[in-house]
Amino acid sequence: MPVVGEPRPERADARRNRLRVLEAADRLFTEHGVKNVSLDAIAAEAGVGKGTVFRRFGDRAGLAVALLDEREQELQAKMINGPSPLGPGAPPVVRVMAFLEAYLELLDRHVELFMDSENASDGARYRIGSYHLWHRHLALLIEAARPELDADYTAHVLLAPLAADLHNALRGQGFDLDRLKAGLTAVASALLSA
Repeated sequence: MPVVGEPRPERADARRNRLRVLEAADRLFTEHGVKNVSLDAIAAEAGVGKGTVFRRFGDRAGLAVALLDEREQELQAKMINGPSPLGPGAPPVVRVMAFLEAYLELLDRHVELFMDSENASDGARYRIGSYHLWHRHLALLIEAARPELDADYTAHVLLAPLAADLHNALRGQGFDLDRLKAGLTAVASALLSA
């Protein structure tokens, strides 16, 4: 029996449809760009009716937010319960490096979605719940690795190069993902070396 105030559990068919729509949107957004994909195309790719997409997500922006949220939740689950080094069990500095690399890969794949989310209004990036989670995760690891550092500030420093607009600008200047990973790892390593 449902508990008052709790969200209703998702029906199995609704969950299947939601995941199919998100996967279809992910494929089409990656291939064509978010602004170049219609909800009709996503519905057709997912094999569901257009009404299903509209009822669930409202519009393309709502679908984009839901897709980004789904991918961020996947990363959160790996950080909390996944295998080491991203998940628990590795030394703090190793976990920091694993997180930065995983986040950079997520950002690179969905940079257009991140840009929309982070630039929705002035300072939006820093009000997003996931930013607070990433920051807290890094701050705790930094504090464990280097207690003499200001862990809160250092976590912001490590997240700064992961701003979507900077990432997009660097990619536009020819920086490939390997170069970005190497640069971020070098900065983090220098900051966290004893």
